[in-house]
Amino acid sequence: MIKVEFNNIDNYLYSSFEGEITKKNFIDYIDATRLNKSYPRKLKILTDSTRANMILSRADLELVIEANIQSLQHYDFIIDAIITSYPKETAYSMLYKRMSAMKNYRFEVFSTKEAAIKWLSSQ
Repeated sequence: MIKVEFNNIDNYLYSSFEGEITKKNFIDYIDATRLNKSYPRKLKILTDSTRANMILSRADLELVIEANIQSLQHYDFIIDAIITSYPKETAYSMLYKRMSAMKNYRFEVFSTKEAAIKWLSSQ
């Protein structure tokens, strides 16, 4: 399950990934972000995936990246920090980072919320 809440005070989109996260979950989340006209066009996202079990293949990851490319067409810039705690999710996140390099997208992987927030704040 993916929970999303926009915090107007911090001006971040907070996402929480919990339990089994599939390609469908990711694509639905990205599509909802793409369709949301109220988010700032320079969007900062803080994702906590410390309680997630990502169920993805390499082909699934490519489809997720394609959905993200389509979403980025609706934003000036997206800055995305993900917090991971398990080796598999960290590996997926690092592979995603390498595969999703785009000029209007920054993605970094962190092991603590404090480090992720510090990086987001500096962007």
